[in-house]
Amino acid sequence: MTATQTNQSDAVAFLKTHASCGASDVDDVIQTHGALVFLHKVEALKIKRAVKYDYLDFSTLELRKEMLHRELDLNADAAPGLYRDVVPLTRDADGTLALNGDGAVVEWVLRMTRFPEEAELSSLAARGLIDTPLANDLGQSIAQYHQNIKTRHENARVLIEEIIDELAREMGGMHSQLGHALIDAFLTASRTELARVAHVLENRTQAGWVRRCHGDLHLRNIVMWKGVPTPFDALEFDERLGTCDVLYDLAFLLMDLSLQGLNAAANMVLNAYLFHSRTDDHYTGLTALSLFSAVRAGIRAMVDVQTANVSTGAPELIADAKAVLRQAVAFLEPCAPHLVAIGGLSGSGKTTVARKIAPHIGAFPGAVHLRSDLERKAYYQVSPLEKLPAAAYQPEVSDKIYRIMRAKARLALVSGQAVILDAVHATPDERALAAQIAQDAGCDFTGIWLDAPTSLRVDRVDHRGADASDADVQIAQRQDSLQTGEIDWHRVDAGQDLATLVAQVNAYLPKRNPKRP
Repeated sequence: MTATQTNQSDAVAFLKTHASCGASDVDDVIQTHGALVFLHKVEALKIKRAVKYDYLDFSTLELRKEMLHRELDLNADAAPGLYRDVVPLTRDADGTLALNGDGAVVEWVLRMTRFPEEAELSSLAARGLIDTPLANDLGQSIAQYHQNIKTRHENARVLIEEIIDELAREMGGMHSQLGHALIDAFLTASRTELARVAHVLENRTQAGWVRRCHGDLHLRNIVMWKGVPTPFDALEFDERLGTCDVLYDLAFLLMDLSLQGLNAAANMVLNAYLFHSRTDDHYTGLTALSLFSAVRAGIRAMVDVQTANVSTGAPELIADAKAVLRQAVAFLEPCAPHLVAIGGLSGSGKTTVARKIAPHIGAFPGAVHLRSDLERKAYYQVSPLEKLPAAAYQPEVSDKIYRIMRAKARLALVSGQAVILDAVHATPDERALAAQIAQDAGCDFTGIWLDAPTSLRVDRVDHRGADASDADVQIAQRQDSLQTGEIDWHRVDAGQDLATLVAQVNAYLPKRNPKRP
């Protein structure tokens, strides 16, 4: 239900032909249910529509001013230089309109620096350009974003319960589009899962992970800005909707990547996020990730139906909504955790294989990938690409790194997430301790050892690009003298082509439920 309070036609006509520099024909106008964005050559001008919905109110000039200022405040720090200021659109005594003039205010305008549409992550995803480096950068960027936002004294469990209740009310009128059985399956599974993870949400509330988040963190609201994936257009019209557990905020992005068929990217984003967040709390919080992902998918399905009700292309939107809601139900299906340990000497391809199999193991979006090279850099508080001295690789240091990895693995496994331990695992004791983690967690274990001749390993190390591993040719050669003892893991020839190698490793892993994303 909408109520237009002001005729904005004069403002719209003016902003189509004027920018801060004066006369300037607009290249395009982006229209949403609550805003209009006028794209000029180097500037984007945004106004709020004079509308009122059940969940937002932009019906008065003062409210539109307030919301634009809130949008500026929420986004300026995260996207410096992209958001500029809020200025009035004024009318002089002779009726002339002016941007940031001295006359009577007729509208308020948010000024932004324009960026090319192809810089949006949604565009990059559509063109198949979200590769491993970009996915890692994206996870790191969101982790830093969440570290810099304010903690709110709200209860994570209550907030999610309110959203599920709202979905139930809205979907109550969508049986003809989505089907009673599918809606009931989603709501029943969501409430059951909420009851199961309630204690975790209470603990995360106490730990300070409920924050004033982005609130609308999907691919269209992230842009490559100054070479960095940058969130923008945070949800501004409802502070309660914008307040949530940071993992619920992240889940929107993971779910959106999955809907685009980018499950491998979703897995890499999660792992980069966990690594750069530098807290064990999020490994424990993974217990709630399936619920968070399902609720986000439920919201997407609801919005698709609402959009179909007021637009053309309704059959396609309804079909999409059903598919998304089925995926939401799939997120909530039980999935047993599994521990995979991958060992082998430097250059055998452990990390390459781990990245290939991780998205397909366990609950969405796949296994937590714990890599010794990265954990060592984190231990010394240096960037992943900074080379460490030889002292950082003494046996007593390596023992500490392995203990850190195993501790994180325990947390993730107990939380229901699969785990991959990616390290040399040169000694029988190291391999036995890895298997013991799975036994303690009550889950299955698979050990994979990658065999590769010295010449191949040396060649790979010698031609390796920017990477967290510090292994060089000399280290790869010296490892031939390591006393590995009897290796009772599945031994795989790492000299095969990658597709064959991954297929052979997958043959040793449990089959995944085909319904799961």
